[in-house]
Amino acid sequence: MRAVVFNAAFDVSVEEVPDPEIVASTDAIVRVVATCICGSDLWYYRGVTDRRPGSRIGHEFIGIVEAVGTDVGAVAVGDFVIAPFMYSDGTCPHCRHGITSSCLHGGFWGAHGVDGGQGEFVRVPLADGTLVVVPGGRPDDALIPHLLALSDVCSTGHHAAVGAGVLPGMTVAVVGDGAVGLSGVLAARRLGATRIIALSRNPARQAVATEFGATDLVEVRGQDAVGAVLELTGGLGADATLECVGTGEAMNTAFAIARPGSRVGFVGVPHEVEFPINIAFDNNVGLGGGLAPARAYLPELLAAVLDGSLRPGRVFDLEVAFEDLPEGYAAMDERRAIKAMARLA
Repeated sequence: MRAVVFNAAFDVSVEEVPDPEIVASTDAIVRVVATCICGSDLWYYRGVTDRRPGSRIGHEFIGIVEAVGTDVGAVAVGDFVIAPFMYSDGTCPHCRHGITSSCLHGGFWGAHGVDGGQGEFVRVPLADGTLVVVPGGRPDDALIPHLLALSDVCSTGHHAAVGAGVLPGMTVAVVGDGAVGLSGVLAARRLGATRIIALSRNPARQAVATEFGATDLVEVRGQDAVGAVLELTGGLGADATLECVGTGEAMNTAFAIARPGSRVGFVGVPHEVEFPINIAFDNNVGLGGGLAPARAYLPELLAAVLDGSLRPGRVFDLEVAFEDLPEGYAAMDERRAIKAMARLA
């Protein structure tokens, strides 16, 4: 079978790898119908974080169950399923508490001998706790991008909004215009925010943000962005702020534009971030969010996609053939694309 493999910084390729097999009785094998590239994949693509050469990569995929272990009962051969960006058992204390991303027995795709998600087939550990079945079998092709977005970015943007405490009628600010930030805009609108300020300087991303519900656009960064948001809010700041980047500048901006007594929901993978403790203390600004428990959110978000009220797949502005996924990495790295996806079957 074919899968995307990391070779070195700025060097990924589609290679032949062994077909996956059932290893544990709780495993399933999924034939991938669609997969995509995440902004967090760019950290190792750029050489910022370490990655073992020759390892399979990717953590977002949807597909059809091809085989199941003897102890799998919640999914069956032929089911169309969504795989969240981490696998989890669904039964440990953390999973039962809703934090599936901290499952005592779970982990990440492409690590510790587990297949990456950018391949023709993926072995799914803990299949009953991990996979979410889409009712009715394989959906119409037009629905594929919206279902694929649920595996990570839509769920992560939703987690940012939940972590920030977004409620109906609020003014919300979103720091970051990548796929997660745009998903945060969409989540804020879905949760009832009446004013959504998106920080973005990119016209294509601004268009998606506006489509997703942004009412105001701030096209500057740093202190200029802080001043602009404060001006838009009459000097008060945002009622809820979403930090969807993971850099020190983004975190500082988020706290500087947060209204006293509000919360920042952060979901950007932190890199060289120093927590702005003085702002947080002086203004009583709280911090929520973190690594999104996507599996816990999937039933709610899937229902919204299926009833037509949620359409997160607009974040995919580049679709490539599976063999061309390396070009998708380059396009996202160079900000020529928001998010790239590929269909396999």
